[in-house]
Amino acid sequence: MTSTTPGKYADFEGLRRQAIALRREGLSLRQIRDRLHVDNNDLLHRLVKGEPPPEWTKRPNAKDDLRDRARELRTQGMTYDQIQVELGCSKSSISLWVRDLPKPDRTRTPEEASAIARRGWEATLARREEERRTAKEEAASDVGGLSERELFLAGVVLYWAEGAKDKPWARRESLKFINSDPNVIKLYLEWLALQGVAPERLRLCVNIHESADAEEATRFWAELTGLGSESFNKAVIKRHNPKTRRKNTGENYRGCLAIYVRDSVDLYRRMEGAWYGIVGAALATGEPKRT
Repeated sequence: MTSTTPGKYADFEGLRRQAIALRREGLSLRQIRDRLHVDNNDLLHRLVKGEPPPEWTKRPNAKDDLRDRARELRTQGMTYDQIQVELGCSKSSISLWVRDLPKPDRTRTPEEASAIARRGWEATLARREEERRTAKEEAASDVGGLSERELFLAGVVLYWAEGAKDKPWARRESLKFINSDPNVIKLYLEWLALQGVAPERLRLCVNIHESADAEEATRFWAELTGLGSESFNKAVIKRHNPKTRRKNTGENYRGCLAIYVRDSVDLYRRMEGAWYGIVGAALATGEPKRT
């Protein structure tokens, strides 16, 4: 030790002999520190340098069993794909666990190996899908029922996200909502009903690409909303650039449904005021509301 070492640590070799003896008795670093009154962590590690920690101080690894099983299967000659099918873990993890072991002899054709890989990936996708389904079902169950106030607030947030808004430079104080998700449309209609909006005040319009069936889409939205053809304006046909590859195609594509509410100035103003009330309550900043 140098002359700058504090007096109580001057006998480094003596402390080290004591620390090593305690370490070999199975004491942890904390116990050695308390026993020898060594407050300097750097010095403590130097005192036991080269001495392995006792097994009881090692943190257990949740994947130790999987790792051991993966190594066992590898020594039996299994490939990464086969181990993945057997254990349901990722191939990246398997690679880390067994990369020091010899590779098994190739006994399968490329086609057979590819089929095994597909089965492994399909098993992974199935497991992920089950996890996804379970998480969604649990979250849906947690919601329970909605009070009228909760439905009102949910509808306000939904409208502000998807509906047309009034601007100081372009006054449009009326409700106009458009969306392609049937559940979003149904929730919005429930919100309108909560506000006392009669079906006769609604005008609907299908917005759809020219390559789709506008008449079939109109029938779909009419059935979903429970409103007759007299409530629908002529469909708006959207032209698209043939160079652009669209993903919203197929038999489930039914365009978007626009819903207009007649004489809705007061309702729009209440909706916008409620939106800023929600923001103010959430942020609790005391900022003045927009007028």
